[in-house]
Amino acid sequence: MTVSSAELQRAPGPTAVVTGVGSHLPPRRVTNDELCARVDSSDAWIRERIGIEERRRADPEVSTGDLALEAARRAMRSAGVPDVDALVLATTTPDHHCPATAPSVAHRLGLRDVMAFDVTAGCAGFVYASGVAAGLISAGSARRVLVVGAETMSAIIDPDDRATAPLFGDGAGAVVLEAGTEGQDGSLGPFVWGSDGSLADAIVIPAGGARERHRRDTAPAGDFFVHMRGNEVFRHAVRRMARAAQDAVAAAGWELDEVDRLIVHQANGRIAASVADALGIPPERTPSNIAAVGNTAAASVPLLLAHAADAGQLKPGHRVLVVAFGSGLAWAATTLVWPPGVTAELQGPVRPGA
Repeated sequence: MTVSSAELQRAPGPTAVVTGVGSHLPPRRVTNDELCARVDSSDAWIRERIGIEERRRADPEVSTGDLALEAARRAMRSAGVPDVDALVLATTTPDHHCPATAPSVAHRLGLRDVMAFDVTAGCAGFVYASGVAAGLISAGSARRVLVVGAETMSAIIDPDDRATAPLFGDGAGAVVLEAGTEGQDGSLGPFVWGSDGSLADAIVIPAGGARERHRRDTAPAGDFFVHMRGNEVFRHAVRRMARAAQDAVAAAGWELDEVDRLIVHQANGRIAASVADALGIPPERTPSNIAAVGNTAAASVPLLLAHAADAGQLKPGHRVLVVAFGSGLAWAATTLVWPPGVTAELQGPVRPGA
């Protein structure tokens, strides 16, 4: 008998409840015109095809851990908590191959001897990490978990690649999850997630890992940057996110027309719009910040949650559907009812469009 991920999530125990949200963006803005001075493209093409007007870039001395630290601090201030039992960091761009970045972030937050680890699931990483955190809470292993999505995508993007350079930005977002009861406002619903490793090379950094270590000294420089088959990713992203979103809504006992807000990974403007259209969710219920921040990979979902909350687009009682898709290929979705009393703590506020 096959058991769905949504059924597995219904294990007894406390439920993870969102109690704080924070974000951090590096101050440097890179406009399309600035980017196109190096890349063979145009402002009009990038706006029309990708939906991005500018993206943020971290300075060379600023790491993923630095961005994660600032977003984490803001999420904890938003929740009004001095500490947590665990820190789960979703990232594709850790500070080092070894060790994980999460323990360093926890140490810099002043957290002592807490559980801290990284999760790598591409742009789906934050939703994956939230599911893992919810499992820790349900199992009684933690009462309060800090979940962070942070990326310095500029570290792994070829600045001369027309396919990826306009797309990605740097940033971080975080939430605090605390133990609560099922049905409580802010509680995360069942998670639906999956992967398809047969398409692992659709979004890949070919060189630099254990698989290609024999080419360490001979691989071309471009193989140490992200390669992406855009059309194939587009097709799978829309199909997989739409199906996962439908399953998450059903697992929550909702209907799609009851969804007040769709928080969809900001892969690009057309993908997000296509997912919303496939689900029959109108644009006014689909906040977006991609025009201002680009695709921030694992940071995308928490950044959008923070920006939408700050803009008043997430109101207490709103039924919220969250879905993301990324390299692996991997995808994940969940639901929540937006809680009262949660005010986002931002650095670099962005007003999401609709």
